[in-house]
Amino acid sequence: MKNCFKTRGFLPCSDPDEKLTLGEDFEALDRLGEELPSLLLEDDCRRFLSQQVIPVWPCDNISPGLLSQARLYFVRLGFIASGYINQVGQPHCHSLPESIAKPLVKVAGLLGCEPMLSYSGYALYNWRRYDKSGSIALGNIDTLQNFVHLYDERWFILVHVEIEAIAARILNSIELWHSALGCVDASREARLQNAMDQICEAIVAMTKVLQRIPEKMSDQLFFSHFRPYIGHFDSVVYEGTGLTMSFSGEAGTQSAVMPALLAFLKVPHQPTRLLTHLLEMRHYMPAEHRYYIEQVEQIPDPKPLTPPELFDGILEALAQFREVHYHWVIKYIARRGKEDPPYLKWLKILIDETRRYKNQ
Repeated sequence: MKNCFKTRGFLPCSDPDEKLTLGEDFEALDRLGEELPSLLLEDDCRRFLSQQVIPVWPCDNISPGLLSQARLYFVRLGFIASGYINQVGQPHCHSLPESIAKPLVKVAGLLGCEPMLSYSGYALYNWRRYDKSGSIALGNIDTLQNFVHLYDERWFILVHVEIEAIAARILNSIELWHSALGCVDASREARLQNAMDQICEAIVAMTKVLQRIPEKMSDQLFFSHFRPYIGHFDSVVYEGTGLTMSFSGEAGTQSAVMPALLAFLKVPHQPTRLLTHLLEMRHYMPAEHRYYIEQVEQIPDPKPLTPPELFDGILEALAQFREVHYHWVIKYIARRGKEDPPYLKWLKILIDETRRYKNQ
């Protein structure tokens, strides 16, 4: 496990860079990103964006010292690409100009990401702290890039960022539990139980943050103003690259938090189209996050070694987190759509199966 996983979860080991510092061309890309919410209000936004000279990543690799710069560069390009393809109020678009496509494909390849705005670009790399000594939590964080001039979008992203920060406690506890497993002295049982206690407390804390979504996010504005920008790429031609690609849009299901937790708890779920979709979403995660999940899947089952009431408490906390998510899906998406989406039934199945895995 990367050492920073235990302190930062799946967030970057150090706070994201706030500015590109690789030269004047990259500073111009920063300005373009800052202007994007205004540009997307204009009918000729696509024409304007296609005429911009966007610098290509200057190296054929990404050194550790430039990793944060590369991620910010990826964020800017990902937002520009999604804004171009999914511009609200404009016809469907299936072609990304070479000036955007080639730089995006190159940096995505170097980062091991898909060349589109995935969850990593939308949330994991897209935040800053006001007080660098303060916590990564609502009230002390802001976004670096947005699609619209609405705090609602910032709030939506930042809720996910705080949840990711809290999830570091889960990853640390998984490591503590695994380490205690090999302990042969009298402290073994207490250490195993303490780790599971911390996992339960972290899930409860994550749920409290998720419950705050309506505080500063309108369901009408979410559905009509900025959710469309994180929509699908359907047979998009990446001009100048010879590639035509389709991608699912950005989604919280591209976070590694829940897959890692489920991999540890060994919660069984029946095959559904949603479960297939969730497995497909792993392809949008950074490679090190996918590898971490695979490692956790190899850890022994904690259920037989955990007091039944504690293990059941963790499952109940997880079910309640899923229930909050389920209600927000209804409020912010299903009620705004024209059809009853089948994934509501599948989400309910996940909740029921989580509770069904309890000891009693």
